[in-house]
Amino acid sequence: MEKRDEDLKKAQMLDARARNISHNVRCTECGSQSIEDSQADVAILLRQLIRDEIGAGKTDKEIYSKLEDEFGETVLYAPKFDMQTAALWLTPVLIAGGTAAGLVYSKHRQRTNVHIMALDLIRGVSLTPKERVTILDVLIPPPPPPQGVASRLRRLLNR
Repeated sequence: MEKRDEDLKKAQMLDARARNISHNVRCTECGSQSIEDSQADVAILLRQLIRDEIGAGKTDKEIYSKLEDEFGETVLYAPKFDMQTAALWLTPVLIAGGTAAGLVYSKHRQRTNVHIMALDLIRGVSLTPKERVTILDVLIPPPPPPQGVASRLRRLLNR
């Protein structure tokens, strides 16, 4: 009885291991499904191959290597990280970062340019000291509000 329970547990563990590996392998026929979810003939054969390899005592890494060697890197859902995949994954991040930096820079220049142009306009105009102080107070932008948590709470409470 104990032998039977032990064999049953061992079979369940091997089955769970095979399912785990199958979830990480892409069906070569379907492309968008794992071989665990696919009912294609190739997927059934690959599931059997994985179970045979587990029965032969191979590790998960060895099974993944064998599948990659036979079917190519695209059979795995998690390809190796090399220069080609790094370019593929990092390009959108670099484009988004560059776009964000460009938008921030253009917004900064837009704010400062208006004030600089206005100050340039009044440079050549003769003004009294009181008029000059008043115009400078109007044209020089106020300092940005503090960005701490306490200042945000004060602004929310003052609304």
